[in-house]
Formats: sequence, C-alpha cells, structure tokens
Amino acid sequence: MAYEIPVTQARAEFADLINRVVYGGERVVVTRHGKPLIGLVSAADLERLEALGKPAADSAEDPMISSVSRVGSLGSAPGERRRFGIAAEHRGPDVR
Repeated sequence: MAYEIPVTQARAEFADLINRVVYGGERVVVTRHGKPLIGLVSAADLERLEALGKPAADSAEDPMISSVSRVGSLGSAPGERRRFGIAAEHRGPDVR
C-alpha cells in the first residue's frame, strides 16, 4: 500500500518523502484534490518496473537514459505553457 499525501504538503516535506522512499522502502502517491498525480518510488523499483515493460533487445541500453529520452521527446499539452506561465520552449540543438 502506498502512502498518499496532498501536493501542497508534499512540497513542504519533500526531503522527508525522499528519505521515506529511499530508506524506508515506501511508495508515495502525491495527490491533488484527492486524485493521484504522481508516484514516488525508489530507483530500484523504477528499474524493476521498466524491466517489466521492456523488450529483451533493449536490455543493453541504460533504462534511465531510455526513460528520460522518451519524456524529453513529448510535447506539452495544449494550453499547459500558458497555464503554468512558461515563456520559453526547448526545441533541440538543430532547430533555430
């Protein structure tokens, strides 16, 4: 079972949450208005989760680099830049 915490409280207790996950082996679910937003899991748990969904051919690739590459290639949802007041966007090294 995961420990649930509202995002406002998680922001204030972030260092403690990291310790609970890393040293206590807990899984933390951060919620907003009672709905799950994100889950905090240890790096070991993340590796196990990624190994479950990864084909054998990709096993030589570093799982963290692979997951960051996938996240980096995703664009923002429409309106998210305005919602969070983001004025700039990273377009990669080849876009001018």
